[in-house]
Amino acid sequence: MSVPTFSSIGRAGELISPQVTEAVRAGLRESTPPVEQDGRTIALMLVDAQVDFVHEDGALSVPGAVEDAKRTAEWLYRNTARITRIFASLDSHTPLQIFFPTWWVDVEGEHPDPYTAITVEAVENGSWRPLYEVDWSVDYVHALQDQAKKDLMIWPFHVLVGTPGHALTPILYEAIAYHSAARSTQPTFEIKGMIDKTEYYSLLEPEVKVPEDPRGTLNEALLEQLLSFDALYFAGQAKSHCVLETVASIVRRHGGDRKVMEKLYLLEDCTSAVQHPEIDFDALASEAFNAFAEKGMQIVSSADEVL
Repeated sequence: MSVPTFSSIGRAGELISPQVTEAVRAGLRESTPPVEQDGRTIALMLVDAQVDFVHEDGALSVPGAVEDAKRTAEWLYRNTARITRIFASLDSHTPLQIFFPTWWVDVEGEHPDPYTAITVEAVENGSWRPLYEVDWSVDYVHALQDQAKKDLMIWPFHVLVGTPGHALTPILYEAIAYHSAARSTQPTFEIKGMIDKTEYYSLLEPEVKVPEDPRGTLNEALLEQLLSFDALYFAGQAKSHCVLETVASIVRRHGGDRKVMEKLYLLEDCTSAVQHPEIDFDALASEAFNAFAEKGMQIVSSADEVL
């Protein structure tokens, strides 16, 4: 089907109130069968499609994300009768977290600028020191290097709980509400990123595990639920970080099982990479996804038929 008349898709990237009542009414008028009748079950994992990442004036705006959101919404409307379930993650932060400027200071007591890399060497020689969870923070930068070959990146304040930037971009909330009414199915919203002392790019697990926190290890139940579908599509932001790391969590556990990997589909034109002044995140992400494709993951376009 085409984009419904109620949709605000023409105002993508604007901070407006989603037309939820109209979306639900329109969905209820559709004659699509309930999801219980789906012969092949298909889920969408919509990763962090939030105002701060999608909108051009968002705190951590991803170039290209507005057009990604439009294509994702159009894909959802076009394939409402095929999509069984929608999962949407919400990256969720507070002002004092290990990847924000507030956590670190230099020798003069100044906080780092966004996009500063906190390296092992800088912590060991005292160029940067943590103000909170001191022993953990020092160990943390070592763990990132040892486990993921990454430096700790300092990010601008983004998706702070209670701010407009935390919300899903309105055009996608409308599409989710429409799908829920049309297919008689509840969307699932997953909160991530609320543990102060670790990054949480993947929806399924933090960068460094925090075993004493129930949220601090692999979410086995959610992983099992996602893989219970016959096909699992990924879209959202950013290709280089939260989309990539969510898929990588699955690959680390099931990359050797081609039947599982062939369930995974990346909507390549519905996700974009973070822009960094020195690091080509898009190239790194594309290299990783190409490696996943060799294991069986499908790299597709929103214009392709849903299989």
